[in-house]
Amino acid sequence: MKIPNNNQSFVADNKITDYLLSEIHDIGKHKADFFKRFGFDVADINIFKGSLIQHSIDRDIEKTKGSDFGIKYELKCEIKTPDDRNPCIVTVWIVENGKEEPKLVTAYPAK
Repeated sequence: MKIPNNNQSFVADNKITDYLLSEIHDIGKHKADFFKRFGFDVADINIFKGSLIQHSIDRDIEKTKGSDFGIKYELKCEIKTPDDRNPCIVTVWIVENGKEEPKLVTAYPAK
């Protein structure tokens, strides 16, 4: 099953620049090391945004969890990367209460 309204998936620019590709964010810097190895770069965040959004469209829901803020969806496996090695990752999306569009919460390498 797919995330509802995945054609409206949204990734905030600062989620990439200040977190997922940040070399100084306490948690993000480890993720940045991983994602940069596959060709993602803060100089062109639209490539990464596009791959993350496509991940939300292509992948089936692995887990669903309700929260006070909405419903979170965890998706897993291959993401399209600039170097075409396409590693397996996990993305977490939230559809906030009263909203329709899935919003990226985080992404990280799958174990």
